[in-house]
Amino acid sequence: MKLLTNLGAILIFGLLLSLDAAQAQERGKGNRPSPNATVSQDIGETTVTITYGRPGLKGRSLSSLAPEGQVWRTGANESTTITFSSDVMFGGESVPAGTYALFTIPGENWTFILNSQLIRSEEDPRPAWGAFGYDESKDVAKVPAAVTTTDATNMEWFTIYFDTLSDTKAHLNLHWGSTMTAIPITLSM
Repeated sequence: MKLLTNLGAILIFGLLLSLDAAQAQERGKGNRPSPNATVSQDIGETTVTITYGRPGLKGRSLSSLAPEGQVWRTGANESTTITFSSDVMFGGESVPAGTYALFTIPGENWTFILNSQLIRSEEDPRPAWGAFGYDESKDVAKVPAAVTTTDATNMEWFTIYFDTLSDTKAHLNLHWGSTMTAIPITLSM
């Protein structure tokens, strides 16, 4: 009987955690000029999930959509979110398991930012919109990109993907136009 009670408690706890993560990642649905996307990667026993909007260049320059030296929402529409199922090292910074907004600062060398603000405000609990409400005081990690190249294969639609995968590490890649930048995610030991 005690085993069933413990299993029930674990099940309820897991359900509550998944509901919290789902609320943090709720994005508008429907026909959007910048469609939603989700990418997920297992690294060992850790799952990394990113939910974002995929803008297209559509004849515009990357620098007009993601200006150098300015905090960028890293996608379109609502803030991009990244969820770690367990503690990780994000570009060398220790990050606890959880869901964060992912921002970047484009430039010759990009900067990746994990921020704990997932909603617009206490009064307006909808998902944060872009970088308009960005609050630097809520940064959890701010690290330089491991790699930035401006001669990658041209990518019309902003794309996030993983490569350099092993049991303990993967590179998170942002690729748009001919620019590709990457940050390592490694398991905390």
